[in-house]
Amino acid sequence: MKNFFGSIFINRDELEEAGINYPIKVEYYKIMNEEEKIKQNKLIYGIQIIKTEYRDKIGVEQHKVEHITNSEKEIEQILGLMKENEVTPIGLEDVIIEIKCKGELAKDNKISYNAL
Repeated sequence: MKNFFGSIFINRDELEEAGINYPIKVEYYKIMNEEEKIKQNKLIYGIQIIKTEYRDKIGVEQHKVEHITNSEKEIEQILGLMKENEVTPIGLEDVIIEIKCKGELAKDNKISYNAL
């Protein structure tokens, strides 16, 4: 199951600077694994990102990462960071890895990390 979290249109000036002259919309979804809820009586959250390019033909790119966390608060914080930083489907896995690694290091008091 997935729930809509939010969407953005990539900043027009940034697109023009990159030589792109068409709008790009990015949508962010919180996904939940219902099978895990049935098996273990807890939800496991993931993220899906869908990018739509409005050219002559509409192009859609999407990617999802499941089993990120069992904390709804944490997944919503991650989604907020992704939306704020205009993360697209191609960067989803790298951003998740970076966030999770920094979060683990912060728990071990190896770094100071306040994003989550």
